[in-house]
Amino acid sequence: MAFAGRRNRKDPLNPVLEEYGETGMIPVSGSGLMRKSIILFLVVVLGTALFFSCMHNPAPFDEAKWRRQVDAQSVEQLYAPHFNDGRYFNPWAPMEHGGFWRLVKWKMSSKAHYSEEEKNHRPKFIPELKARIQGMPEGDFIAWIGHSTFLLRIGGDYWITDPIFSERAFLPRRITPPAITGEELKALAPSLNVLISHNHYDHLDEESVRSLPRASRFYVPLGLGNHVASLHEGAVQELDWWREIDLGGGNKLVCLPAQHWSRRFGQGFNETLWAGFLLITPEISVYYGADSGYFIGYREIGRRYPNIHYALLSTTAYHPRWFMHYAHKSIPEALDAFHDLGARYFIPTQWGTFPLGDEPPGYPALDLMRTIQERKLDPSRFLVLDIGEIRPLRGARE
Repeated sequence: MAFAGRRNRKDPLNPVLEEYGETGMIPVSGSGLMRKSIILFLVVVLGTALFFSCMHNPAPFDEAKWRRQVDAQSVEQLYAPHFNDGRYFNPWAPMEHGGFWRLVKWKMSSKAHYSEEEKNHRPKFIPELKARIQGMPEGDFIAWIGHSTFLLRIGGDYWITDPIFSERAFLPRRITPPAITGEELKALAPSLNVLISHNHYDHLDEESVRSLPRASRFYVPLGLGNHVASLHEGAVQELDWWREIDLGGGNKLVCLPAQHWSRRFGQGFNETLWAGFLLITPEISVYYGADSGYFIGYREIGRRYPNIHYALLSTTAYHPRWFMHYAHKSIPEALDAFHDLGARYFIPTQWGTFPLGDEPPGYPALDLMRTIQERKLDPSRFLVLDIGEIRPLRGARE
């Protein structure tokens, strides 16, 4: 597959399936007549939206007002019941519902201008990841596979987050290739621990799950167990927010709240939970925040679990802010979340792989580096990885 040089303008259906799902109105399947029908429908809708794009210019998003709403969230609500009448929800901040026409409003809106550098920026691709890992039989590390998929080795155990190696996340096409595949992983990690944060197509990819090593063990939020078990014979454990699992040897996995939502074909709106995870070992702790808007939970997680070494935080699909602010963080918010967590290192996730929001896929990395400079933050604490890059993990004694 040739990924290099693919551009958004060649694929008019690039608005991510997730953002169609922001409305909670369009279930989709991965192939066949249903997929073709949905694509035709979206062509008509998006074509109409583009035709009228000059007619709608929403007012600027009020960031100060939104921050006041976040600051007013109750910590107690992070522990409140979050399932009712067959659906999960975020009790600290009810989700805004605009229906399908809110999506159309987004597509009819005028777009921000991006420079050529912002449009064309990409992470570098470092090949031969499998061979390079085989050449380092010892040591803890993290490697970026692409999007929200990271491979970690800690204490000899392998972990992977939201694996997706496919060319598409249903509709959006990759602009950069994955650094490794499920087949290659079988030669590296016959026993693999898999974290799946929620059911959106760019985080739960069925073909990628099927390709994982036979002895994989899956940790998923409530409601996702049966679906994952239908794709892979490995053991599956469902977790609720704040549940801790003793993995033995001083290792612990914690399922944590996130501010997001769920939907995919065969699973209705918010019928399964969404989550982040914290992996705690005697030497290293890694927080995987998955997909989430900015919320008071980061402060509480940092309070309850001090001394986090690495925070993997999402940095994508935040333009336009009026549409994206609930479920996705802006770069300033991602930096605030990093501060709230009290983590030592920040690793940005989800950028540079799939076109999601209005911003170009590589834009978040440039935005991040500019904001770090503007805030006069220590750049050594921010690890912007290239695809296929291996970074040693430094723990409590280093």
